[in-house]
Amino acid sequence: MDGKRYDVGAHGHSLTAVPARALCRPAAAPVHHPEVQPRMSISRVATWRFILETASVPVGTNVAALDWGSKWLLITRAGVFVMTLLSGLIGALLAVGVDPAGVNYWFATLAVVGIVIAHAANNMINDYFDLESGVDTNEYVRAQYAPHPILSGMVSKRTLATAILIANLVDLAIMAYLTVERGWPVVAFALGGAFVSFFYVAPPIRLKHHGLGEPGVFIVWGPLMIGGTYFVATGGIPGWVWIATIPYAILVTTVLLGKHVDKIEPDREKGIHTLPVIIGERPAKLLTMGMMVAFYPILLGLVLAGLIGPWVLVVVLALPRLAFVLGIFRKPKPEAPPPDYPIWPLWFVGAAMIHTRLAGSFLVLGLIVNIILPVTLPWLA
Repeated sequence: MDGKRYDVGAHGHSLTAVPARALCRPAAAPVHHPEVQPRMSISRVATWRFILETASVPVGTNVAALDWGSKWLLITRAGVFVMTLLSGLIGALLAVGVDPAGVNYWFATLAVVGIVIAHAANNMINDYFDLESGVDTNEYVRAQYAPHPILSGMVSKRTLATAILIANLVDLAIMAYLTVERGWPVVAFALGGAFVSFFYVAPPIRLKHHGLGEPGVFIVWGPLMIGGTYFVATGGIPGWVWIATIPYAILVTTVLLGKHVDKIEPDREKGIHTLPVIIGERPAKLLTMGMMVAFYPILLGLVLAGLIGPWVLVVVLALPRLAFVLGIFRKPKPEAPPPDYPIWPLWFVGAAMIHTRLAGSFLVLGLIVNIILPVTLPWLA
């Protein structure tokens, strides 16, 4: 592993989970650890938990010596599946909140499983094609903060391609079954997500290279995942649901924007025109901060309009985290990582992720309470 600090992100775009406390520590010179065998004191389950909580491996871990489960948690970037899971839950809970008896819970479960598998396939597709096109090398940022499945020696190119094929075949089977049960819109939702997933980095379109990766993520994590799950659960999708997908879609997009701000110089050098490369670092940071803030008034508007129950306003408990994250975005990236910071040289993506994860979780909690203790606002009665 060349003694580097490694971490794994998500969606092939390295959407990264980082403990907030790591961002609070003062910067320190990076410490390079020799490659060692995984510590005996860290059990296999503890390693899996570490990967799932931080999307990383313990510093100094010999990737080649990891167990099968740990390797595939890293290869699929399972540490950030939480964002996809939250999208699916939001879609399902919106449906239950309207008519619990009208929801097919088996179909809804299959939809959530399907989008998580699609997320895993997308991550692997991006690594495969970025390597094939020459973007991913040992010198590029991707290999500095995360063990690339192939470059790190975890799997061969053929094994990764086989895993991609299997994941897509499973999703194809789920799509076929749900299409028979719910109709052709299932195909539209699935193919829309597949298009963005495959052509995010794959030629000839390469959405990420033309400032279209960020809008693609907004569409996939919002209308396609949330709206698609709602449709599968109920067999229909009213117009207000499309609007209700916007707040969380915004949150997920801020994570990708943060990651692309982190990579603005390396991407510019490689001719990858992400949105931050196109508009510049300062405008991109301001856009990201504005989107984080916008989540709250948009959600409030949905409540005041009676489209979502008021308990979702529990998201205000994430405002202290928002203030903390905005403070990070207002300052320049430090010259060196804080002690024990796992994903250097990425920085802003970690801050965006901890806000998205917390605010998204509170949104799901509010939707659950809306179902258990429904409240109708006086002017809507």
